[in-house]
Amino acid sequence: MPSSTGPSIDAITEGGRVTQVGEGQEAEESSPPVMTFGAPTAGEILAERYELVEHINNDSAGRLVWRGVDVVLRRPVAVVLRYPGGDSATEMLQAAVAASRVIHPNLVGVYDAIDEADRAYVVREWVDGQSLRELVAADGPLDPARATAIGNAVASALAAVHATGMVHGNVHPGTVMISDDGRVVVADARTDGADSQENDIRAIGGVLYFALTGHWPHGEAPLHGATAGHGRAAIPDAVRDAAGAIAAPRQVRAGVPAYLDDLTMDLLDPEIAPPSSDVLAAELGRLDIPADEQFLEQAGPLRFAAETEEEPSPLAAAGGRKVAMGIAGLLAVALVGLLIGISALGGDDKKPKTEPVARPTSSAPADAPSQPAAVIRQLAVEDIRIIDPDSNTRNELGDAEKVIDGDLDEGWETDTYKSAKFGGLKRGMGVWIDLGAEHTVKSVQAVFSASGATAQLYTGSSDPASSSSGDKKLVEEYLKTPIGEGSVRADGTRLTFSNGFDPDKKYRYLLFWITELPRKDSGDGYKIGVQELTVQGS
Repeated sequence: MPSSTGPSIDAITEGGRVTQVGEGQEAEESSPPVMTFGAPTAGEILAERYELVEHINNDSAGRLVWRGVDVVLRRPVAVVLRYPGGDSATEMLQAAVAASRVIHPNLVGVYDAIDEADRAYVVREWVDGQSLRELVAADGPLDPARATAIGNAVASALAAVHATGMVHGNVHPGTVMISDDGRVVVADARTDGADSQENDIRAIGGVLYFALTGHWPHGEAPLHGATAGHGRAAIPDAVRDAAGAIAAPRQVRAGVPAYLDDLTMDLLDPEIAPPSSDVLAAELGRLDIPADEQFLEQAGPLRFAAETEEEPSPLAAAGGRKVAMGIAGLLAVALVGLLIGISALGGDDKKPKTEPVARPTSSAPADAPSQPAAVIRQLAVEDIRIIDPDSNTRNELGDAEKVIDGDLDEGWETDTYKSAKFGGLKRGMGVWIDLGAEHTVKSVQAVFSASGATAQLYTGSSDPASSSSGDKKLVEEYLKTPIGEGSVRADGTRLTFSNGFDPDKKYRYLLFWITELPRKDSGDGYKIGVQELTVQGS
C-alpha cells in the first residue's frame, strides 16, 4: 500500500481448507534458519486477546503465519508474526496500519498491528475458501460471466485503494480469494518503489487472462500460493508466438466474447494507456450481470451490443480499443442486410419503405451527449440509529455510530436473550441508515461479531423521530418493502445483500433488521454484535 515494502500474506488450499500463507516471498525447501527467541507457541494469547491455534507456515524472511482466534470477539483471525520486532518490523507495521484504513467488501480486513520489541505481529481477517489459482487449477478456466464478476470485484477493491493514493502491488491469481460464500477478496498487499497504480490495473488484465485461459501473461508466473515444502509450482505461461507476443484469449479458448477479449488485451498492452481503476470497475460492473438475466447466450458469448447502444462504455473515452466503432460497423451491416431483405421480399413492383428499420427506444434526442457509467463506491452515511420498537427500557440504542466507523473491533451489540428470537420479547431489532440523498445501491454488507445471525434488509421513505412510537411507525412502514426474498442466515460473520436492489430505483433509507440471534460461545444465552455496515452504490 505505501511506497515501502508492506505485508504480503498469500492464501493456499491444503486438504480442501484455505490456509493463510506467510508474508513476502513463499517459503522454499531450503528456507534460512529462523530465530527462536520470542517464538510463539500454540495456546499462547497475544495482546490479551489473540489466541494462537495452529502454525500454518513461515516464509523465507522468517515471518510466521498462525491461525488464531480473537477471544474477545470469538472470531477466527490470521496472525502474521515476525521476531525480533522494533526497527526491523517498521515497514511491515506501517503498511498494515495503512491497509487497515481501507474498508471495502473486496479487501481482506486488517484488524491490528502490534510491536512488542522482541516480536511484532499483524492480525487480519481469516478467509475460508480458495484462491483463484486453486479454483482454476481444480476446475479449469472460468466461463466469461464468472471471470467478469471476479475482475469487477478486483477492480472495485483497487479503486478503493487507489482513492487513498496508495498502491496494492501484489495482485495475481494467488492473492485473489473466493470465499466459501462466494465473496471475492484481494489479499496480501506488498509494495515497493517499483509499484504503481498503473501496474495494479494491468494486473487486473492478467487476472482476467488467467481466469479465461488458465495461463499467466506476465512472463515469470507468481509463485505465491504453492504449499511450502512442495517446491515451486508455477502457473503456466501464456501461449506465445515466435516473437514472444502472447496469444489473445480467443486464440487459446473458444467462446470468449470479442469485447472481453479486447478489454483484456488492452489492459496487457503497454502501448495503450489503461483507464483508472474506478472507470475500469464501472465498466466491468456494467457487464457483471447474472447469467439468468441473459448476460450469456445459451452458447456462451456475452450480449454487449444492445446494452452498449443504450449505455456507452466509459472505456470508450478512456482510450481503449475501438469498441464503439466495431459495434457501429456491425449495426450498419445488419441495417444494410435488413434493407436488402425487405427489397427482395417486396418484389420488383414495390419500393422499400423509407422509414427507419428501428426507432430509438429512448426519449432523449439522438444527438444528446452520452453519459459514462456510474462508478460503484462505498456510499457515505449521513445518519444512523438503532431501531428497537418493542422495548420498554430502550437501553440498547447506544454505539450506533460504531457500525460505520471503519473499525471492525468496535460495534453495536444487543443484550443477551434467553432464546434466538429475542426471548420472545421482540420481533427483532435493526440498524436504520440514512444515505443523505437518493442513490443507486448495489450491495449492503454487514460484519457480525459471531456467525449464525439471521437478518433482512428493508427500505422506506420516512424518517420518524427517534422514539418508541417513532420506531414502531418506521418498522410498520419498512417491513412492507423487503429487499430480496425473506430473511438470510449468515454462514460466517459476513452477510451481504446484493440481489434484491432494483437498478432503476434510487434508495436513501435502509433498515437492516435482525430477526434471530446466535447462541453465545459460553452457551448462556443469545446475542450478536454488528461491527460494521457498508453500502456500495453510486
